[in-house]
Amino acid sequence: MELKGKTAIVTGGTSGIGLSTAQAFLEKGAKVVIAGRNVQRGEKAAADLSKISSDVAFFQADTSDEESVKKLVDFAVERFGSLDVMVNNAGIGIHGTVDQLSAEDWNTVIAINLNGVFYGTKYAAIQMKKQGHGGAIISTSSIEGVIGDPIIPSYCAAKGGVNQLTKSSALSLAKDGIRVNTVNPGYVDTPLVSLEALGQELRDALIAMHPLGRFAKPEEIAHAIIFLAENDFVTGTHLVVDGGYTAQ
Repeated sequence: MELKGKTAIVTGGTSGIGLSTAQAFLEKGAKVVIAGRNVQRGEKAAADLSKISSDVAFFQADTSDEESVKKLVDFAVERFGSLDVMVNNAGIGIHGTVDQLSAEDWNTVIAINLNGVFYGTKYAAIQMKKQGHGGAIISTSSIEGVIGDPIIPSYCAAKGGVNQLTKSSALSLAKDGIRVNTVNPGYVDTPLVSLEALGQELRDALIAMHPLGRFAKPEEIAHAIIFLAENDFVTGTHLVVDGGYTAQ
């Protein structure tokens, strides 16, 4: 897919992987709608991105709410005329082993990390089928959708669900030229894994789990998402970008 002139939505696009992804699409000449719940952060992110291109807009959306996601897709089409790439990136994590985690926390993670991907995939597919010229749907999964982690069962379950939802959707939408894939990052160097957030001992231990000896940079995950958007013969796959973590 030639991205110049195409329209992309990036949920969770106001920081971290999402912000780097929005920047990468703009640098490719695409038009971008970034979505998030925090208006102040979203407007600042859009203003910063507008230094690259004026074809960027922020839309306040809660991906756990179906109607909000539908309105997000409608906004992108009204603003830029089409929807060609949907990046389901919004996500959260709540710690707690399976015997400690509350039902409320479980449901919150599933609502955003799995239901949100379902809504994004659903309404992007409806719009892309209406347009009749295919498209790409890319969801941010995780290595935690492949491996187990004792302290984030809801996150693991959600990301495993994203992987399987992606395979099913790729098969049903292939005839319409709509490709559906995931990128599965290892740990990414964001404030969530900063020295201040984790402390030196835990941060060093997590880094040591990656054979390449460091965390991923957000722009490296964005580069993988761009690849999945551009390559017309990739669908139903999970692109693992983890510094060798899952090869062990």
